[in-house]
Amino acid sequence: METTDLHLINVSLPLMDASGLYEVHVTDGHYTKIARQDGRIDHPGPSFGDLEQMESCRHGRLHQWDVKGKIMLPGLVDCHMHLDKAFSLPKVPNRSGTLGEAVRNYRDVSPSFTYEEVKTRILRAALQALSYGTTAIRTHVDFNVTAGRDPAFRSVRAALEVKECLAHDLTIQVFPMCPYGLTAKEVELLEEAIGMGVDGLGGAPHLSPTPEADIDQIFRLAVHHDLPIDLHTDESDDPAVRTLAYIAEKTQETGYHGRVVVDHLCSLSAMDDVSAGQLIERMVEARLGAVTLPGANMYLQGRGDRGIVRRGVTRIRELLAAGVPVAAASDNIHDPFHPFGRGDLLLVALLTAYAAHMGSPSEQLTLLKMITEVPASLIGRKEYGIARGLPADFVILDACRPEEILVKLPEGRWVYRAGQWICVSQARLSWRISRLSDCWDGFQR
Repeated sequence: METTDLHLINVSLPLMDASGLYEVHVTDGHYTKIARQDGRIDHPGPSFGDLEQMESCRHGRLHQWDVKGKIMLPGLVDCHMHLDKAFSLPKVPNRSGTLGEAVRNYRDVSPSFTYEEVKTRILRAALQALSYGTTAIRTHVDFNVTAGRDPAFRSVRAALEVKECLAHDLTIQVFPMCPYGLTAKEVELLEEAIGMGVDGLGGAPHLSPTPEADIDQIFRLAVHHDLPIDLHTDESDDPAVRTLAYIAEKTQETGYHGRVVVDHLCSLSAMDDVSAGQLIERMVEARLGAVTLPGANMYLQGRGDRGIVRRGVTRIRELLAAGVPVAAASDNIHDPFHPFGRGDLLLVALLTAYAAHMGSPSEQLTLLKMITEVPASLIGRKEYGIARGLPADFVILDACRPEEILVKLPEGRWVYRAGQWICVSQARLSWRISRLSDCWDGFQR
C-alpha cells in the first residue's frame, strides 16, 4: 500500500466544535495532528476537490489543501441494511405495500435466486452506500432454512465473500436472520453458519408464534459463541406486540448489557405513554441500543389505518431523552419492503428529522451523530472518530454548516480511508445564462 500524506486546512469539524476551523494532518493513513486554527488560513494553492490533485495524492505526494470550511465527518456507519435483498423489487413485487406480503413474497421467490445474482446485489448496494460516504455497514441477511440448505447459505456465503473483497475499503458485518421455530437440524445449520465467520445473530422474533422460545434460542447461541445480538423488534402497529420487554429481560439475565440492539420498535409509538415509558426504562436498565428505520417504517406501517394514518416510526425523542443510544439507518433499497432508498445516510437523517420533528441546531447535530458516532458504538467499531492516532476514515461534504447538510444533501462528497481517496462524487451545476451563473456563484462563496 502506498503511503499518502495529507495536510488539510480550514476544515470544519462540527461533531468536535461547530464554532471554529481546524488543521488536519494524516500520515500513513492515521491522524497525526488535529489543531484548532486561530482563524481562516489564506492559501493560494489549488482548490480542494480538484480531481487531478486527488489523483496525484494517491501517488504519495504531499499536498496542502484548503478545504474552504467544508465539513469533515468520520466515515458514516449504516448499522441496519439488507444488502442481499437490495434491488430485488423487479422480481419480488409487493402489491399491498404491507410488511406481511413483503415477507411472504420474498420467502417464496428467494430460492430461485442464483448465488451470483445475490452477490452482485450485495456488491452493488455496498458500493452505492460507500459512494455516499458510508464506510461501515451491518447487514442482516436472509437465512431461509425452510427452503433447503443451498438457499439458506446463499446470502451468508455471498455476503461474507463481498465482506472479504471490500475489507480494505469498507467494513461489513454479517448477521444472519435466525428463523423462528428452529428444529434441532436447523439449529445445526445455524451453528454451521456461525462457524463460517458471521459477526452476530439477527432475527425477527415478534413474527414468531413462539417469540419467547425463539428469543431464548438466539440468546443461547449468541452467549455460547460470544456473539452480539441485533433483532428486528416489534415492527408492528399493534400496541400489544411487546417482545421488547422479554428481550430486555433476557439481556439482563444473561449479562449481555450493551451487546444487544433492537430495531424498528414501531409498536412503541402505538401504545400509550405510560406503557411506552415503562418499556423505555427497561431498555435503559438493560443498556439496549436502538435503531430507527424511518424510510421503511413510514412506507410499510399504518396500512390498515383510515383517517389519521400512523407512520410507524418509533419514539425517537423519548428514547433520546431517556439516554438510549439511537441510530438511524437505511434498512432496504428498492425491494418489496421499501421500493425507494439509495443507501444515503444523509437522506436517512433528513427523513428522521421530519419523522421526529428534529430541526433545532442541537438536534441537527444529534442527527449527524445518529449516522456516525452512535451506530459506530452500537456495532462495536473500534478506533473510530477523528482524533490523533486513530485511522483516518472520513468523508468531506460540500457544505460548510451543519444545517446545510440536510438542506442541500450535497452531491460533493470525498471519501478517504486506509491512506487514500477511495471515492469522489462531485457535480457542478452549469447555468447557461451568464447573469444567472454570476448570481449563483455569488451565493456559493
